[in-house]
Amino acid sequence: MDFNNEIIIPSSTGINLPINLSTPEMETNSESTFEINDTRKDLIEEIRLTSLTLSLSSPNNADFSFLESISVYMNAQDLPEVEIAWEDNVPENAGNQISLNVSSEDFKEYIKKAEFSLRVNTITDELMTSDHQIEISSSFFIDAKILGL
Repeated sequence: MDFNNEIIIPSSTGINLPINLSTPEMETNSESTFEINDTRKDLIEEIRLTSLTLSLSSPNNADFSFLESISVYMNAQDLPEVEIAWEDNVPENAGNQISLNVSSEDFKEYIKKAEFSLRVNTITDELMTSDHQIEISSSFFIDAKILGL
């Protein structure tokens, strides 16, 4: 299952200060996705995050050199917040797309919910003169029993 969302890091962000940004709730559509793949949520054995990529969509000439570190957390109703991806030392030559380290945890209970949201915590090491719009793309691997087998 793939999910996409975006955040905007405002230009007024200070240097070396933690910034917390949240995404809107994302519908998982897990019920219909499971049904298309001949399974149900009660047959899901595990759901693992396989990749989480950040892409700068604006400003056009920007790169991720302004980031010192970044962490992404997942939230869902009645479940504790959990860190799902991070990069503690973003390289100066990171370019406009970075892949974060991902947790090996099982996110089955989060993806089985109707909705989840992400919270992004960043620390910048450069002064930003314009807003930075970042697209968040995540992919989850689902291990499930197939109906009728």
